Amino acid sequence: MITIHQLDRIIQDQVKSFARKDPGTPRSINLSKYLYHNQVITISGVRRCGKTTLLRQIASHFQAYHYLNLADIRFHGLSDLTTRLLLLEKRKPGIKILLLDEIQNLPGCGETIRQLHNAGYKIFSTVSHGTITSHSDKSPQEIWANIELYPFSFAEYLTWHAIEISTESENQIAILSHMDRYLEEGGFPEYVRMWDAEHTRTIYETILYQDCIARWNIRDGAGFVRLAQFLLTNIGTEVHYRSLTSLLGMKSPMTVRDYIHILTDTHLITEVHRYDPSLKKQYGTGKKIYAVDTGMRNQIAFRISGDQEILLENLVLIELKRRGFDVYYHFSAKECDFVIIQNGKVNALYQVCSELTDMNREREYDGLQEAMKQYGLDWGMVITMSQEGAVRVPEGVIQIMPMWKWLLNWEV
Repeated sequence: MITIHQLDRIIQDQVKSFARKDPGTPRSINLSKYLYHNQVITISGVRRCGKTTLLRQIASHFQAYHYLNLADIRFHGLSDLTTRLLLLEKRKPGIKILLLDEIQNLPGCGETIRQLHNAGYKIFSTVSHGTITSHSDKSPQEIWANIELYPFSFAEYLTWHAIEISTESENQIAILSHMDRYLEEGGFPEYVRMWDAEHTRTIYETILYQDCIARWNIRDGAGFVRLAQFLLTNIGTEVHYRSLTSLLGMKSPMTVRDYIHILTDTHLITEVHRYDPSLKKQYGTGKKIYAVDTGMRNQIAFRISGDQEILLENLVLIELKRRGFDVYYHFSAKECDFVIIQNGKVNALYQVCSELTDMNREREYDGLQEAMKQYGLDWGMVITMSQEGAVRVPEGVIQIMPMWKWLLNWEV
């Protein structure tokens, strides 16, 4: 049994270690809208994407705060948060800013956080799988706001490399030289810092074996790993639970569904649905799976030559999610890669193509035009590796934009 004195020392160590932590590269998040309003702020995202670093950046906005890392193995078996808070209060009385790392390690964390919030604490917390709200069944949505964090965006990646983002020609050359590398190696902060591919693989294996197989007591561990690798190999391809069941020798379509939901819960993958105004039809059709990071995907997948286009598509999907959009895909007689929904209506359409050529131009335009006509839009975009321009079609205008410009929010 841990003593109060030992507990106090652990907490002191954590606070000192956190205060010394490098605040890292600023993230492209408007923190001001989260710092001072009354909601509990959660930071969710895949392992090692920078959640604790963002928590440290948040801490820099306050003169004083309490901090606890609930993933510390020295807390193993200790479920009571009250004693730890009392020790923090003893050292810094009256402080109502509470920073909690890896809150999912606290049993009943949803209700505990609600009680602390009601007691006047302003709380910021990280969570690596699921959400805090999933641990509470008492209509918590009115007190929670979530920041979904991803590995570095391209803009953040360039900032880390000290590349100025401007329209000057010499800067554009530097930006373009990093585009291919970012697409291939991804944006996990520690990988960008160390260039160690084994580090990315370790993250993946920890997610699979610790956050998924062990946490959910998955008996068919080999089948689960096989499914994960298949999905990462086939990003952007429409899949069906039933066909995956027979293809991979899984127990049932429901098992495949549950396994995919577990992988989604860890933020390792994102499931994108075919758009249909009918929710019943939408959830009864196929889905597409995308990876949280192209670099991790490339470390794990069985790769084939010429997969640049699907990596670009994956990059666009994650950037759309990072920007907070509700994303689907269009599939009818033709196909459009991404359909953006805002306020219940189709708001934008995107097609992704490595390069427009005489061989594929008609197919890419036709998919956009069909979607533009069906959803009543007069504008669509094709994102390519380097081409740009605009084409007038009967339905309106198709804008063509280079990937690097689109990622950096530049207008053509």
